[in-house]
Amino acid sequence: MNWDWEKLRENQQKYEKNKGDSGGPGMPRPPQMDEIFNKFKGFKFPGIFLVIVVLLALYLASSTFFTVDRSEVGVIQRFGKYNRLAQPGLNFKLPSGIEKVTKVNVRTPETEEFSVKAENTGAYGSASESSLMLTGDLNVGVVPWIVQYRRADPRAYLFNVKDVTSLLRNMSEATMRTIVGDRSINEVITERAEIALAARQMLQTELDNAKAGIAIVNIEMKRTNVPEPVQASFNEVNQAIQEKEQTIYKAKEEYNKAVPLARGEAQRVIKDAEGYAIDRVNRAQGDATRFLAVYDAYSQAKDVTRNRMYLETMLNVLPKIGAKYIIDSDQKNVLPLLNMGEGASTLSDRFLQKGE
Repeated sequence: MNWDWEKLRENQQKYEKNKGDSGGPGMPRPPQMDEIFNKFKGFKFPGIFLVIVVLLALYLASSTFFTVDRSEVGVIQRFGKYNRLAQPGLNFKLPSGIEKVTKVNVRTPETEEFSVKAENTGAYGSASESSLMLTGDLNVGVVPWIVQYRRADPRAYLFNVKDVTSLLRNMSEATMRTIVGDRSINEVITERAEIALAARQMLQTELDNAKAGIAIVNIEMKRTNVPEPVQASFNEVNQAIQEKEQTIYKAKEEYNKAVPLARGEAQRVIKDAEGYAIDRVNRAQGDATRFLAVYDAYSQAKDVTRNRMYLETMLNVLPKIGAKYIIDSDQKNVLPLLNMGEGASTLSDRFLQKGE
């Protein structure tokens, strides 16, 4: 073993030098304040410690300050319990481990689709479990639809229901089956708008009762049809029904043409009869008035009135009866009257002249 004589000599000198300042022989001298200060003054922090401090500061800052998008609302929990809502913008909370924030989109509508294509690719069953429904007339129909909703109450959406999506799908299917079950297959196919409106109202009522925090924006009914195996027969039935309705419409069209025409003809006949009755009454009244006037004149001058009436009557009758030959009843032979055709035209004139 080699001794370091220089180091031993140096230690001996320090011991002898500090011997007077120690508490006794062999006791070391206590450290002075200026020596301690000088030691800390010359101390340098290592780089890894500085990195840890910076990372800790960044962590605290990132877990304390957060931003909420304009379409979202921040739900803050303190030790797992609901505390408050954070509105869009820059917000402050206590560090992670004390307070937790969950951002919920309350404006953008979400979509849940109930159709054969969607269900065959998803995890919610096959078409036979959702789209196939029994109608009120005991027919089976394929009824696809879409539900659009938004998270109206973020607190209820997060804490009242464990699985909101599953609840929404189950309630939507139950609601649609209830409404479709009250209608015939033809009503389900043709009255999609009415069914969608009724389903929206019923589904919203059920979700409000469950306090799910969801607002139904719209329910859209897609094309409803019957299952493919019976589609051909169903189309034939629909075609027969359409032909029946077409025949009924044609009959009604003919009815609408014939009945108003007959009613109009009847009204015309009635009006003609009424006009004829009025004319006959007026003529009868006029004839009676004229007869009374003639009677008054006859009463005042019987001979003159009788002759005038006779002449007026013959004036009206003779031009209408043509040529007339008047012979004596005692005449045995008409030969002297062979030329009576030449003077036949003047016979009436002579008679009238004689009458005058």
